[in-house]
Amino acid sequence: MYYTGGNLEAYAKPVVKSDTEGKNVYIIGSGLAGLAAACFLIRDAGFDGNRIRILEKNPIAGGACDGYEFENIGFVARGMRHMDRHYECLWDLLRSIPSLKYAGASVLDEIVRLSKRDPNYAICRLTEKCGQDTHTDGSFDLSDSEFSALARFLMASDQNLGGKKISEVLPGDFFLTDFWLYIQTTFGFDTGHGAAALKRCLYRQLHRLDKIPHYRDSLCGRYNEYESIILPLIYYLEQNDVRFEYDIQVTNVAFDTALNRKTATRIDYRREGTEGCYDLTPDDFVFITPGGMTENSTMGSQTEPAPYHPDLIPGGGWDLWRKIAEQDPSFGRPDVFCSNSEQSNKMSATLTTLDQRIIPYIKKICKRDTFSGKVVSGGLITCRDSAWGLSWAVNRQPYFREQPEGSVVIWITALHSERQGDFVMRPMRDCSGQEICEEWLYHIGAPTDDIEKMAAESANTVPAMMPYYSSPLMPESSGDRPLVVPDGAVNFAFIGQFADTPSDAAGTMEYAVRTAMESVYILLDVDRGVPEVWNGFFDLRTLTEAVMVLRDGKPLTTLELGYKDRRLKAKLLKKIHGTALEKMMKEYKAL
Repeated sequence: MYYTGGNLEAYAKPVVKSDTEGKNVYIIGSGLAGLAAACFLIRDAGFDGNRIRILEKNPIAGGACDGYEFENIGFVARGMRHMDRHYECLWDLLRSIPSLKYAGASVLDEIVRLSKRDPNYAICRLTEKCGQDTHTDGSFDLSDSEFSALARFLMASDQNLGGKKISEVLPGDFFLTDFWLYIQTTFGFDTGHGAAALKRCLYRQLHRLDKIPHYRDSLCGRYNEYESIILPLIYYLEQNDVRFEYDIQVTNVAFDTALNRKTATRIDYRREGTEGCYDLTPDDFVFITPGGMTENSTMGSQTEPAPYHPDLIPGGGWDLWRKIAEQDPSFGRPDVFCSNSEQSNKMSATLTTLDQRIIPYIKKICKRDTFSGKVVSGGLITCRDSAWGLSWAVNRQPYFREQPEGSVVIWITALHSERQGDFVMRPMRDCSGQEICEEWLYHIGAPTDDIEKMAAESANTVPAMMPYYSSPLMPESSGDRPLVVPDGAVNFAFIGQFADTPSDAAGTMEYAVRTAMESVYILLDVDRGVPEVWNGFFDLRTLTEAVMVLRDGKPLTTLELGYKDRRLKAKLLKKIHGTALEKMMKEYKAL
């Protein structure tokens, strides 16, 4: 496998090198990574779909990319993500997947057309004092010392950051800045998460730092992630005769690791209380999704909290990964990611309005027509003074295809489910859906005397607790994740958020698809380059522009420096005088 820049190979059909005749593929997990791997096997490796089995423990595919109406509970979307123009692997995948809405178009066509017709951006990004717009101007509020600390952090090697928390490498005042507030709420970071994970995220986002405060340039599908992305992938695979096996729990994969070769020999599973196995030959292939962001997740209801059991042993994909990791050191260390649910948990709630009483408060803050079918909030709106760290979003409506006419779905999340609320006066994790709705109504400015009645009669709110949703961001060191294809692996690969691929930032849809593409191309010897990770840190123009954004437009020459640094600055300015570098930096007003 090799990486490639540019788009020379993007639409060239690769020559199939491997003989796939009589070979079988088993994909463990039907999240985005598993579905993408099946698509690449068919499109780029020449596999017949009827030789591919996708084994899923749940009754529905999609993993963390969900969106579903549960009987007697309501609409639920546990997560919500926006996509980036530099998600090269994801776009490479979706260009080949037919749209379910437009004949002759792909899912990529659908997303691009939507973004041009209805560009995404937030008019209001921050509120306080019960729904008052703070009129943010997009500045990051970094002092010279905080900017310098961030610059040193970005230049540190992953090796030096390995195993460290964010709080260990950045000063305390940094976490009071608007820059941290935007990063924290947009990407789900906390101070106890991994410093290396934050650095990779910022490298990934340098080209759009100026757009993060208002979510400009963010892309999303017309509906929730399941209906916009997952359903078209499932339909494509079913049309190609891929076999989906639901309600089957893979309990272990056995390996032969003798003689420096690692070969998967058996898949053990449990289905309807019965144990079974698939025996493998070296010519069969296994793609394993270790761990799981939504494992041990629970749902509540309008009247019941979502149960949280911090002492519960991680199950599902975590149990599978632990059994696999016991067989060889190169298969990773799952406990690094799943042993501290207090640090990795995240809560969300899906609120569906039942009448028009809540709508005026949404319109006042979003400053858009909720029922126009176009962008509403444009991204997360964060309640700056919320003890829970409450944020919420209203995507284009309807958010679900089967959503009743006249209703609106609101997605709510919080950074601190353990803290006492400002109105409900209870931790979010102990609250029913109605109580979460009450806290949200308070922060968007509903009259306090009406809140309880509105939450009970005008909305149905479903809370979700996800103990490991932020687990990809935990502090880690080299070797904690298994390589996509470990050294010596003959017929298996690891895919998804806990497989290790260089330079990319875990926790994104792009990361899942990238691991899938790399695994297929390596194991099947596909002669086609994998798009390299866009890394603006090594693009001088992007880096200069990012520096100016972080400085809120203040030239670098205004940085307060010590005596030695001032002398060094004078020498550097003299060196670049009259050069193309000086010209470029002046164009970006860095000098």
